[in-house]
Amino acid sequence: MMAARFGISIPPVASALPVVLDMAKAADDEGLDLVGIQDHPYNAEFGDAFAVLGACLAATSRVSVYPGVANLPLRTPAMLAKQAATLDLLSGGRFELGLGAGAFESGVIGMGGPLRKGRAALLALAEGIEIIRAEWRPGRLVSVLGAEYTVQGIEGGPAPAHPIGIWVGGMGPHAMDLIGTFADGWVAPLPNWMPWEHWGPANARIDAAAQAVGRDPRAISRLAALPGVVSDRSLQPDPRGANPIHGSADEWADIIAHLARQRGFDTFIYWPPGFDVDQVQRFARLVVPAARERLGE
Repeated sequence: MMAARFGISIPPVASALPVVLDMAKAADDEGLDLVGIQDHPYNAEFGDAFAVLGACLAATSRVSVYPGVANLPLRTPAMLAKQAATLDLLSGGRFELGLGAGAFESGVIGMGGPLRKGRAALLALAEGIEIIRAEWRPGRLVSVLGAEYTVQGIEGGPAPAHPIGIWVGGMGPHAMDLIGTFADGWVAPLPNWMPWEHWGPANARIDAAAQAVGRDPRAISRLAALPGVVSDRSLQPDPRGANPIHGSADEWADIIAHLARQRGFDTFIYWPPGFDVDQVQRFARLVVPAARERLGE
């Protein structure tokens, strides 16, 4: 198993952008690995996720960033490839690409995006991944003739500074098949959408899909979303993982160790309850060391 990684997820609320950057700086200063910026362009309170990601990269020096996850229906794959490679080059290899089919259909349609459900949404993801990877290969023509996306006659490039991971957000069984077949990682949904008890079977399905096409399942990252509060006292977190965690650092560490050993996760993304630098610091200073100790790192 790869060494555990830890990060935070932040909504890019326009009225709180200075604090968003402060939280990203705290993650950088405290030695966390990742900062995720949520991408819901139809939310009137949100700024543009990719603009905020660029600002986070400019304000930090070592932490990696990713959209958690980029709304594919509102961002064409050819442009996503260009944005991702550029941000990766500007930051010296600190960008990863979270990608999703668009969870809120009414918002996507309201902004002029396409209505895709079921097979069409998954097909768009698969074709999008193919286009993005093709565009990262300089000197080759990109030609993908798909049912949802068609790109013809453009030359690939630029190449990113490092091999960018494409981490797909999804929760259905066919989404797990797609991740195991094509993606570099799974961004698990919040526990209120998919309780922890379902995460293990989902990871097993990813493993089976990967093995079916000759891939090593261990090469596919698994990102767990962990909302809640790091408290000074024990508040008995919900063992099913259906609600936010409200517990001590030791309880958080026990949950992370369980998700790593019993559910197959290697990356743990903390969702603070608000725009709270102190909670980021508490997670990094108290929870992460305790979790690493339990995992033998």
